[in-house]
Amino acid sequence: MKVLYLTDTHIRGTSPRGRLDDFPQALLTKLREVVDLAREHKVAAILHGGDLFDRPDVAPAVALDFVRVLMEAPCPIYGIAGNHDIFGFNPGTVPRTMLGIFDGFRLFRLIKPGEVVWLEEPGLKVQVTGQEFHAELDRRNPILDYCVVPAGQGGSLHERQPEADFALHLTHGMLLEKPFFEGSAHTLLDAVMSQTVADVTFGGHYHPGWGKVLEVDGRLFVNPGSLVRVGYQSADYKRPIQVALLEFAKGQPVRAELIRLKSARPGEEVLDKSTQEAQMARERALADFIQGIGDTSQFEVLEVQVIMERIADNQGVPPRVKEEALRRLGLAQEELAKGGEEWP
Repeated sequence: MKVLYLTDTHIRGTSPRGRLDDFPQALLTKLREVVDLAREHKVAAILHGGDLFDRPDVAPAVALDFVRVLMEAPCPIYGIAGNHDIFGFNPGTVPRTMLGIFDGFRLFRLIKPGEVVWLEEPGLKVQVTGQEFHAELDRRNPILDYCVVPAGQGGSLHERQPEADFALHLTHGMLLEKPFFEGSAHTLLDAVMSQTVADVTFGGHYHPGWGKVLEVDGRLFVNPGSLVRVGYQSADYKRPIQVALLEFAKGQPVRAELIRLKSARPGEEVLDKSTQEAQMARERALADFIQGIGDTSQFEVLEVQVIMERIADNQGVPPRVKEEALRRLGLAQEELAKGGEEWP
């Protein structure tokens, strides 16, 4: 059995600041290549690590172009919700998003925490679990979100069923090989590798990816990086745009390879370096502001939710109050979205 994995496609109808080409058309071309790869390798499923969309309220006319491509996939597409797919860092808003519509029509089948999806062939059963993005991800015990544990053991939302020949786990958080910027929420792979019993743990959210397939005691850790270049860091200029192909055979180690997309143009051809410099200046200014409230961090964009969480944590605001504030902020974003295509 084979599966194809990709992440962070950020479907949108306009080109991000700093892109020199037509971003939507470039993404459509890449997704057509992904569908062709799925057909060529006869995969049982396409797995997606979150942030299918760049915003939760993508216009129907924009989504329709991508529907036509994804409908050509020769197999089911399973995935999880990323932070860009939902309002206010709240997975409960999925039914009111374009991702929720895709799930409703079974075009993109969402995997919820605690749910098990089965991929089956004669004599082989592969379970797939997933952890969507939420406000406390990378801020609470990582075992809850990133680890699969034996059935009945407890301590995690995700369990490996006894009948599973292989267990795969999708995640959309800041899962990293080494520490990130001081004060920025993240989880180190070392905290997960020794705790999970998943045969493959997939990462998303961190656009540069891990550069290679990591293996520890026969367990694989895979993050090929975002399918698109929307950042302003030097890594986005140099990194390959790629997907992961994995093969499973009973009693055999998992085989994995990273496949570079032929349709992806080099970073220097699609990204404007002058925009990168301006964005980095804005990030430095934002970092100074965050430091002024007792924390330091670096963000690709100014996100009100993140700043509010920092303030709440530093002031000792009770969790229920913070959760209610995030819920109301999500509702406010939805209302803003009704007034136009863009929201902060």
